[in-house]
Amino acid sequence: MIETLLNGFATLFVIMDPLGLAPLFLGLTPGLSTADRRRLAFRACLIAFAILAVFALIGISVLQALGVSLGAFRVAGGLFLFWIAFELVFEKRKTRKEKDAEAAMTEHDVFEIAAVPLAIPLMAGPGAISAVILLSGALPGPTGQASLLLVIASVIGVTYAILAVANRLDRFLGQTGRAVVTRLLGVLLAALAVQFVADGIASLVAGSRLAS
Repeated sequence: MIETLLNGFATLFVIMDPLGLAPLFLGLTPGLSTADRRRLAFRACLIAFAILAVFALIGISVLQALGVSLGAFRVAGGLFLFWIAFELVFEKRKTRKEKDAEAAMTEHDVFEIAAVPLAIPLMAGPGAISAVILLSGALPGPTGQASLLLVIASVIGVTYAILAVANRLDRFLGQTGRAVVTRLLGVLLAALAVQFVADGIASLVAGSRLAS
Protein backbone atom coordinates (compact mmCIF):
# COMPACT_ATOMS: atom_id res chain seq x y z
CA MET A 1 0.00 0.00 0.00
CA ILE A 2 2.85 2.37 0.84
CA GLU A 3 4.38 1.78 -2.61
CA THR A 4 1.04 2.51 -4.28
CA LEU A 5 0.69 5.74 -2.30
CA LEU A 6 4.21 6.85 -3.21
CA ASN A 7 3.59 6.05 -6.88
CA GLY A 8 0.31 7.95 -6.65
CA PHE A 9 2.00 11.00 -5.19
CA ALA A 10 4.68 10.94 -7.89
CA THR A 11 2.10 10.48 -10.66
CA LEU A 12 -0.12 13.34 -9.51
CA PHE A 13 2.83 15.63 -8.89
CA VAL A 14 4.21 15.06 -12.37
CA ILE A 15 0.81 15.50 -14.04
CA MET A 16 0.07 18.75 -12.19
CA ASP A 17 3.63 19.89 -12.86
CA PRO A 18 3.66 22.76 -10.32
CA LEU A 19 7.18 23.75 -11.38
CA GLY A 20 5.97 24.24 -14.94
CA LEU A 21 2.77 25.84 -13.68
CA ALA A 22 4.63 28.54 -11.73
CA PRO A 23 5.61 30.75 -14.72
CA LEU A 24 2.09 30.37 -16.17
CA PHE A 25 0.66 31.40 -12.81
CA LEU A 26 2.82 34.53 -12.87
CA GLY A 27 1.66 35.26 -16.41
CA LEU A 28 -1.98 34.94 -15.36
CA THR A 29 -1.57 37.33 -12.43
CA PRO A 30 0.35 40.37 -13.70
CA GLY A 31 0.34 43.35 -11.36
CA LEU A 32 -1.04 41.42 -8.37
CA SER A 33 0.68 41.67 -5.02
CA THR A 34 2.25 38.60 -3.41
CA ALA A 35 -0.62 38.41 -0.92
CA ASP A 36 -3.25 38.51 -3.70
CA ARG A 37 -1.39 35.87 -5.67
CA ARG A 38 -1.31 33.59 -2.65
CA ARG A 39 -5.04 34.04 -2.06
CA LEU A 40 -5.69 33.25 -5.71
CA ALA A 41 -3.46 30.17 -5.56
CA PHE A 42 -5.16 28.98 -2.36
CA ARG A 43 -8.60 29.30 -3.95
CA ALA A 44 -7.46 27.41 -7.06
CA CYS A 45 -5.96 24.64 -4.93
CA LEU A 46 -9.18 24.23 -2.93
CA ILE A 47 -11.22 23.92 -6.13
CA ALA A 48 -8.75 21.43 -7.63
CA PHE A 49 -8.77 19.33 -4.44
CA ALA A 50 -12.58 19.24 -4.38
CA ILE A 51 -12.73 18.07 -8.01
CA LEU A 52 -10.11 15.36 -7.59
CA ALA A 53 -11.60 14.19 -4.28
CA VAL A 54 -15.01 13.71 -5.90
CA PHE A 55 -13.57 11.61 -8.72
CA ALA A 56 -11.44 9.63 -6.26
CA LEU A 57 -14.56 8.70 -4.27
CA ILE A 58 -17.07 8.03 -7.06
CA GLY A 59 -14.91 7.37 -10.11
CA ILE A 60 -14.98 3.59 -9.76
CA SER A 61 -18.77 3.63 -9.27
CA VAL A 62 -19.14 5.61 -12.48
CA LEU A 63 -17.02 3.07 -14.36
CA GLN A 64 -19.08 0.21 -12.99
CA ALA A 65 -22.30 1.96 -13.97
CA LEU A 66 -20.94 2.32 -17.51
CA GLY A 67 -19.88 -1.33 -17.59
CA VAL A 68 -16.16 -0.50 -17.92
CA SER A 69 -13.80 -2.86 -16.09
CA LEU A 70 -10.97 -1.47 -14.00
CA GLY A 71 -8.46 -3.39 -16.12
CA ALA A 72 -9.71 -1.72 -19.30
CA PHE A 73 -9.58 1.70 -17.65
CA ARG A 74 -6.04 1.02 -16.43
CA VAL A 75 -4.91 0.32 -19.98
CA ALA A 76 -6.71 3.38 -21.39
CA GLY A 77 -5.60 5.61 -18.51
CA GLY A 78 -2.03 4.39 -18.74
CA LEU A 79 -1.90 5.17 -22.45
CA PHE A 80 -3.35 8.62 -21.78
CA LEU A 81 -0.76 9.29 -19.06
CA PHE A 82 1.97 8.10 -21.44
CA TRP A 83 0.83 10.73 -23.94
CA ILE A 84 1.09 13.38 -21.24
CA ALA A 85 4.61 12.13 -20.47
CA PHE A 86 5.46 12.42 -24.17
CA GLU A 87 4.23 16.01 -24.16
CA LEU A 88 6.32 16.79 -21.07
CA VAL A 89 9.51 15.36 -22.56
CA PHE A 90 9.09 17.24 -25.84
CA GLU A 91 7.59 20.40 -24.22
CA LYS A 92 4.33 20.15 -26.17
CA ARG A 93 2.34 20.27 -22.93
CA LYS A 94 3.95 23.60 -22.04
CA THR A 95 2.78 25.09 -25.34
CA ARG A 96 -0.78 23.86 -24.83
CA LYS A 97 -0.92 25.19 -21.26
CA GLU A 98 0.32 28.56 -22.45
CA LYS A 99 -2.53 28.70 -24.96
CA ASP A 100 -5.03 27.93 -22.19
CA ALA A 101 -3.50 30.69 -20.08
CA GLU A 102 -3.68 33.22 -22.92
CA ALA A 103 -7.34 32.37 -23.53
CA ALA A 104 -8.12 32.83 -19.84
CA MET A 105 -6.58 36.29 -19.81
CA THR A 106 -9.05 37.46 -22.42
CA GLU A 107 -12.15 35.51 -21.31
CA HIS A 108 -12.04 35.70 -17.49
CA ASP A 109 -11.33 38.29 -14.85
CA VAL A 110 -8.56 37.78 -12.34
CA PHE A 111 -10.72 36.12 -9.66
CA GLU A 112 -12.36 33.68 -12.08
CA ILE A 113 -8.87 32.57 -13.15
CA ALA A 114 -8.64 30.60 -9.88
CA ALA A 115 -11.29 28.22 -11.26
CA VAL A 116 -10.51 28.44 -14.99
CA PRO A 117 -7.86 27.73 -16.10
CA LEU A 118 -5.84 27.26 -12.88
CA ALA A 119 -7.99 24.64 -11.14
CA ILE A 120 -9.49 23.37 -14.40
CA PRO A 121 -7.75 22.19 -16.52
CA LEU A 122 -4.20 23.12 -15.47
CA MET A 123 -4.35 21.37 -12.07
CA ALA A 124 -7.38 19.07 -12.06
CA GLY A 125 -7.37 18.25 -15.74
CA PRO A 126 -8.22 14.97 -17.52
CA GLY A 127 -4.81 13.48 -16.71
CA ALA A 128 -5.10 14.11 -12.96
CA ILE A 129 -8.71 12.88 -12.92
CA SER A 130 -7.72 9.68 -14.74
CA ALA A 131 -4.86 9.15 -12.31
CA VAL A 132 -7.02 9.46 -9.18
CA ILE A 133 -9.57 7.02 -10.59
CA LEU A 134 -6.78 4.54 -11.33
CA LEU A 135 -5.39 4.98 -7.84
CA SER A 136 -8.86 4.61 -6.34
CA GLY A 137 -9.12 1.17 -7.92
CA ALA A 138 -5.77 0.18 -6.40
CA LEU A 139 -6.75 1.50 -2.95
CA PRO A 140 -10.15 -0.01 -2.10
CA GLY A 141 -11.93 0.28 1.21
CA PRO A 142 -12.30 3.18 3.65
CA THR A 143 -8.61 3.11 4.63
CA GLY A 144 -7.48 3.14 1.01
CA GLN A 145 -9.85 5.96 0.08
CA ALA A 146 -8.76 8.03 3.07
CA SER A 147 -5.12 7.44 2.13
CA LEU A 148 -5.83 8.53 -1.44
CA LEU A 149 -7.47 11.75 -0.24
CA LEU A 150 -4.38 12.36 1.90
CA VAL A 151 -2.14 11.88 -1.16
CA ILE A 152 -4.26 14.32 -3.18
CA ALA A 153 -4.13 16.84 -0.34
CA SER A 154 -0.35 16.44 -0.10
CA VAL A 155 0.18 17.10 -3.80
CA ILE A 156 -2.18 20.06 -3.70
CA GLY A 157 -0.33 21.38 -0.62
CA VAL A 158 3.03 21.14 -2.38
CA THR A 159 1.54 22.82 -5.44
CA TYR A 160 0.26 25.70 -3.32
CA ALA A 161 3.65 26.06 -1.61
CA ILE A 162 5.36 26.32 -5.00
CA LEU A 163 2.83 28.81 -6.37
CA ALA A 164 3.15 30.89 -3.20
CA VAL A 165 6.85 31.44 -3.98
CA ALA A 166 6.45 31.27 -7.78
CA ASN A 167 8.25 34.56 -8.38
CA ARG A 168 11.42 33.56 -6.52
CA LEU A 169 11.33 29.98 -7.79
CA ASP A 170 11.00 31.09 -11.41
CA ARG A 171 14.04 33.34 -11.06
CA PHE A 172 16.02 30.55 -9.38
CA LEU A 173 15.31 27.80 -11.90
CA GLY A 174 15.27 29.89 -15.07
CA GLN A 175 14.10 28.54 -18.41
CA THR A 176 16.89 25.93 -18.64
CA GLY A 177 16.27 24.59 -15.14
CA ARG A 178 12.54 24.26 -15.76
CA ALA A 179 13.15 22.44 -19.03
CA VAL A 180 15.52 19.92 -17.42
CA VAL A 181 13.19 19.21 -14.48
CA THR A 182 10.14 18.89 -16.74
CA ARG A 183 11.86 16.36 -19.01
CA LEU A 184 13.03 14.28 -16.05
CA LEU A 185 9.51 14.25 -14.63
CA GLY A 186 8.16 13.28 -18.04
CA VAL A 187 10.42 10.21 -18.17
CA LEU A 188 9.27 9.22 -14.66
CA LEU A 189 5.62 9.58 -15.66
CA ALA A 190 6.22 7.47 -18.78
CA ALA A 191 7.55 4.63 -16.61
CA LEU A 192 4.56 4.88 -14.26
CA ALA A 193 2.18 4.93 -17.23
CA VAL A 194 3.72 1.74 -18.65
CA GLN A 195 3.22 0.09 -15.26
CA PHE A 196 -0.47 1.09 -15.30
CA VAL A 197 -0.86 -0.46 -18.76
CA ALA A 198 0.95 -3.65 -17.71
CA ASP A 199 -1.26 -4.00 -14.61
CA GLY A 200 -4.35 -3.41 -16.73
CA ILE A 201 -3.39 -6.04 -19.31
CA ALA A 202 -2.64 -8.54 -16.53
CA SER A 203 -6.05 -7.83 -15.00
CA LEU A 204 -7.82 -8.29 -18.35
CA VAL A 205 -5.98 -11.55 -19.03
CA ALA A 206 -6.81 -12.87 -15.56
CA GLY A 207 -10.45 -11.90 -16.03
CA SER A 208 -10.70 -13.65 -19.42
CA ARG A 209 -9.20 -16.83 -17.94
CA LEU A 210 -11.75 -16.83 -15.14
CA ALA A 211 -14.55 -16.24 -17.64
CA SER A 212 -13.44 -19.22 -19.73
